[in-house]
Amino acid sequence: MSQSSSSSDPISNPSSALVQLSGWVQAIRGNNHVQFLQLRTEGRILQVVIEREKLGEESFKQLKGLGQETSLSVTGYFTDNPKAPEGKELQLAHFKLIGKSTDYPITPKEHGPDFLHNHRHLWLRSKRQLAILKIRSELSFAIREFFHQENYTLIDTPILTGSVGESAGTLFSTEYFDLGTAYLAQTGQLYLETAAFSHSKVYCFGPTFRAEKSKTRRHLTEFWMVEAETAFFSNEDNLKLQDQFVRQILKVVLSRCSLELKSLERDPAKLEKQIENPFPIISYSEAIALLQSKGETIEWGEDINAERENILTSHFETAVFVKNYPRSIKAFYMKQNPEDPKTVLCADLLAPDGVGEIIGGSEREEDYEKIVERLREENLPVSSYDWYLDLRKYGSVPHAGFGMGQERILAWICGLDHVRECIPFPRMIYRLHP
Repeated sequence: MSQSSSSSDPISNPSSALVQLSGWVQAIRGNNHVQFLQLRTEGRILQVVIEREKLGEESFKQLKGLGQETSLSVTGYFTDNPKAPEGKELQLAHFKLIGKSTDYPITPKEHGPDFLHNHRHLWLRSKRQLAILKIRSELSFAIREFFHQENYTLIDTPILTGSVGESAGTLFSTEYFDLGTAYLAQTGQLYLETAAFSHSKVYCFGPTFRAEKSKTRRHLTEFWMVEAETAFFSNEDNLKLQDQFVRQILKVVLSRCSLELKSLERDPAKLEKQIENPFPIISYSEAIALLQSKGETIEWGEDINAERENILTSHFETAVFVKNYPRSIKAFYMKQNPEDPKTVLCADLLAPDGVGEIIGGSEREEDYEKIVERLREENLPVSSYDWYLDLRKYGSVPHAGFGMGQERILAWICGLDHVRECIPFPRMIYRLHP
């Protein structure tokens, strides 16, 4: 349960009055005199105390034999109990059965991940998943709150697009009537840039798609990303905004989700320490030197893989920004670094605990000819970007932006090993069902 619950919530704010709640049997245990029913209601677990002496022999026996996930409504009075899931429990006075449940497939025994994913539609009812998705909800709200407070305008960018943001090899494609190939968007950035020239400060938040054939713990083919774009902004301005954004939304989520984090056995004190101060910033060149000093055989110009990202975050014991990557390994829209033309004005935020990159951002190239040159280097059709290039013809300005994957930052918050737990129905290269 979130600590920001409404005052009208009868569980968070119980009174001496008789209350009625509806839900499902999460579990039931006890003896011949008293049973403790774990009732799932509104995504939370409430303990209901059933006493044979008060309820009667027949009703007590009926409740004692309820199958897992049976639905029912209960009526009773709240009493305090520090050992109960939410510090209080309901003393049952009356009940009404609504829907039977027999032979529920997900039992309290250990199940393998493949079995659980095959039953994902039911696994969402588990205590662990209840906590994760409650935290995801609070995270989504905190993200929107931040941008609203900073006067950013929400722009809904298209999912179907004819333009490629990065590499066509990592896009899902489909035939689009008589107009040729369309792609499922891997980013809303190019469209968001157009809106920044209208509203100055904009963001989008929605599903994105990557056709990478990756089986790592950090990859999904469908995930949610928040992206922001700001006119008259430099890479340094962008870094400050990202730092403020990430630390603020984490602080908000930690303040609102203490019970969920406790359920996941995630110590909030560790996260609080990691976000207490601004994140350290190092250059790509400094990162390579640091990795080499730790025995890594990596050369300047190579990308930094997941294992090496973890070495860097372990060194700093928190998230760390790595800026100014080589131009050759970054996207066409990133601005060339005037102080070192081999690099671009960009930064990735690497999260600790094996999560890795959660943010990629950069100052955007505002020069028309340089963007055309980079498009040709990437073998991308210049004619498909005529609308994007118009931004560099009619009042071009310095601007910068970033994108953050929601599932990866959620994995960091919750201390999860795999991002597949961070979304209700994960899509991976070997899974499209349910």
